[in-house]
Amino acid sequence: MKKVVIGVIVVIVLLALVGGCNSYNGLVKADVEVQNKWSQVETQYQRRSDLIPNLVSTVKGAAKFEQSTLTAVIEARSKASQIKVDASQLTPENIAKYQQAQGQVSQALSRLMVLTENYPDLKATQQFSDLSVALEGTENRIATSRKDFNDAVKSYNLSTRTFPGNIFAGMFGFKEKSAFVAEAGADKAPKVEF
Repeated sequence: MKKVVIGVIVVIVLLALVGGCNSYNGLVKADVEVQNKWSQVETQYQRRSDLIPNLVSTVKGAAKFEQSTLTAVIEARSKASQIKVDASQLTPENIAKYQQAQGQVSQALSRLMVLTENYPDLKATQQFSDLSVALEGTENRIATSRKDFNDAVKSYNLSTRTFPGNIFAGMFGFKEKSAFVAEAGADKAPKVEF
């Protein structure tokens, strides 16, 4: 009888160990996936940041309009490029700070693109056209990267909050991660003025 009880206990312990290993490995995989998706978000924002100097130079050379708009784009790009968030520190505060800096770049670029509407010669140049298309494509890539990142965060957070993953997440320090959220006022259409 003792051998049967010991055998059952050994089987239960082995099953618990296997389950624990699988849960831990699943959490590690989900965490790495979040880090990978965060890198993709940063890559797309960097791509946009790299396009901005060419766009500003093209606009500056072809149109002599509000210097303040060009300055705002350059300053927003500079501020945004200084904010880095480590994938292991994806707290709501860090994501919000990063999102706010990138939002300022988006707003400055929007003002720049609206102002270029007044310059048909500029819009007709091949360089400006190419840069506009590249910027539009990059904005689409940013949106896709952010969605993919949010999906990875959702999957990771589910793993850390559901049984038995929540037990191992607590034991090994896997904390819930933050995703991108809509910016304040995103539910209202932007006001465009000429």
